[in-house]
Amino acid sequence: MAKKQVSPGVLALRKVVDDVHKDAREAKKRGELVGWSSSKFPCELAAAFDLNVMYPENQAAGIAANRDGEIMCQAAEDLGFDNDICGYARISLAYAAGKRASRKFDPETLEYIIDPNSGKPLKDENGKVVIDPETGKPKKDPKTMQPYTVLDDIYEIEALPETTEKEIAYKNFRREAIKPYRQMRMPQPDFVLCCNNICNCMTKWYENICRMRNIPLIMIDIPYNNTVDVHDTNVAYVRAQFDAAIHQLEELTGKKFDEKKFEHACENANRTAKAWLRVCDYLQYKPAPYSGFDLFNHMADVVTARGKVEAAEAFELLEKDLAEAVKEGKSTTPFPEKYRVMFEGIPCWPKLPNLFKPLKEHGVNVTAVVYAPAFGFVYNNMDEMARAYYKAPNSVCIEQGVDWREGICRDNKVDGVLVHYNRSCKPWSGYMAEMQRRFTKDLGVPCAGFDGDQADPRNFNEAQYATRVQGLVEAMEANQAKKEAEAK
Repeated sequence: MAKKQVSPGVLALRKVVDDVHKDAREAKKRGELVGWSSSKFPCELAAAFDLNVMYPENQAAGIAANRDGEIMCQAAEDLGFDNDICGYARISLAYAAGKRASRKFDPETLEYIIDPNSGKPLKDENGKVVIDPETGKPKKDPKTMQPYTVLDDIYEIEALPETTEKEIAYKNFRREAIKPYRQMRMPQPDFVLCCNNICNCMTKWYENICRMRNIPLIMIDIPYNNTVDVHDTNVAYVRAQFDAAIHQLEELTGKKFDEKKFEHACENANRTAKAWLRVCDYLQYKPAPYSGFDLFNHMADVVTARGKVEAAEAFELLEKDLAEAVKEGKSTTPFPEKYRVMFEGIPCWPKLPNLFKPLKEHGVNVTAVVYAPAFGFVYNNMDEMARAYYKAPNSVCIEQGVDWREGICRDNKVDGVLVHYNRSCKPWSGYMAEMQRRFTKDLGVPCAGFDGDQADPRNFNEAQYATRVQGLVEAMEANQAKKEAEAK
């Protein structure tokens, strides 16, 4: 079978993020400072000091998407953290404590112990599934068979003796047994940058990391905004904290704030944000050249590297790819687009295939999301920068939130709204019932909600989700039939 073609823009974005992780690992080996940052801390400030910065939210989403969210969440719970707090936070706290998802192996033979439930069906040269004549079930492709997953501890590994060849071999193999994907090999932090504009859990999450690691915390507080406009006094409050953060970074690094490097990072970040928002706008085409799920995947790129020129260039390349796809009538969506919906909230990263399957069965494409374009910070000066960082989905009043979402729904021509009631993100989910009511009233489209979690698969029910999607499709069908009857 021919491999799925990946566009040049997507390949470029993958490289950008791979390089960010690689650079951080190499910097750590050289003894340089490596920090962890919340997704909406001004990356431009860190760039002025040439700091390598990683993003735990992206890391947690990646760990969850790699199906290791549950074991890491459980590890955090075993450390005493409540299972009712954010799944991202639990994964991150477990990771900061040294916990790692690892491949199970035999300590005597140093061979991996394979999980018989893993692996993809083996296919012949014609792409047909090979059936085992003895069992009547599909044979497993041995290349895709995976070892059992267990929890390990990097500090326990590093404390192991290395006095004999057998001890050295065991220690090295145990290191190598840690899952090899980049999020599970992110360097531990030497400092933490936090901005609470996206999440009120973030404050305590990052404070705990700093206490756990005995490292400094640089915090920027952005209060909830009760009005649509951001007043000048609010901007002044944030600007003062930018100045304080710069002073703290000078003390941390022993360097002076480099104005030119800051300005260069701002130029890159603006260029990246503008290209990112243009990419988001391609969901307005009918049919759309891609799915909102593709956009979710690219969020890691815009968060992790928006201050780098390579990210701007990669998004501009992706924009060209999408323009060509529209011209040729192509789409990454592997089914005809019958209905268009807004997906409200953060996706269930461990269950992306399960989210996608019922949508595919009913010809439903996600053509509107509010979570993704929220990372498009555009500004012309420091005050505008403060104002831009002030506006995040969880820090604005409900009127602003409704306006954002309904504008995207109208622009992107949705037929319905699918709302994720996310156990991990209570600030986001808390006003969704009112949001649903407003969408139905103002837009005249049906809405359906389902329970889930952005990181912990234990909080997602596949059957409930499929039922809710079915109900939404039936409501969209009825709505469409009504409009057609009225038009006659």
